[in-house]
Amino acid sequence: MLVWIIASLLAFFVKGLCGFANTLVFTSVLSLRNDNISISPVELLLGYPTNCIIAFKERKSIRMRICLPISVLVVIGSIPGILLLKNTDTRIVKVIFGFVLVLVAIEMFFRKKSRQEGKEGRILFYLIGFLSGILCGLYGVGALLGAYVARITEDASSFRANICVVFLVENTLRIALYSVFGIINFEVLKLSIMLVPFMFLGLFSGIACTRRLDDRIAGRVVVILLLLSGIFLIMENV
Repeated sequence: MLVWIIASLLAFFVKGLCGFANTLVFTSVLSLRNDNISISPVELLLGYPTNCIIAFKERKSIRMRICLPISVLVVIGSIPGILLLKNTDTRIVKVIFGFVLVLVAIEMFFRKKSRQEGKEGRILFYLIGFLSGILCGLYGVGALLGAYVARITEDASSFRANICVVFLVENTLRIALYSVFGIINFEVLKLSIMLVPFMFLGLFSGIACTRRLDDRIAGRVVVILLLLSGIFLIMENV
């Protein structure tokens, strides 16, 4: 139980700080002793209210022209992602995504950020949204989505607001499907409820730190978390 508490504190501190990467941290801490089928539903139930809280806190920075189209693409992509998860060996797919994330993180580190969505191009927009949905369906990881949203939002507040709105839509779909397939059960609910206080403690600690964190530093933290996400996917699946 102690490991679950530590995972909750660390994961949702990062969530409060950056708006994403809680799945990466939560899974990294717990995967050595637990199967992903046990980790994912607990993290999903804990993460859902955190997306509500951050989206509400940063509501002035929500841009429907950003989050709604991406939400639709992520939902569409989640369907084949879930089918792949049920019917194929997904390790190769995850390794490929891992390398993609590493390359994206490196490119973001050296690239001067564009603040104009139109410069990214429609094809890239559709591709990233769809692939993000597949990755969420496969692994519950929104790192590729984070990479794209970081490129088209103006600052850290806008990034957190819009990515959490997209996560809310995707999480709602996954909660429904997990419930239908019996992945969310009484034991999962009981463990999630026990971890809620630690989730809130980590979340609000992270949010408190954002008040003192310069946007440029926050951007670097996002790049580092994307890089770690890619490395984690590669190492877990080779």
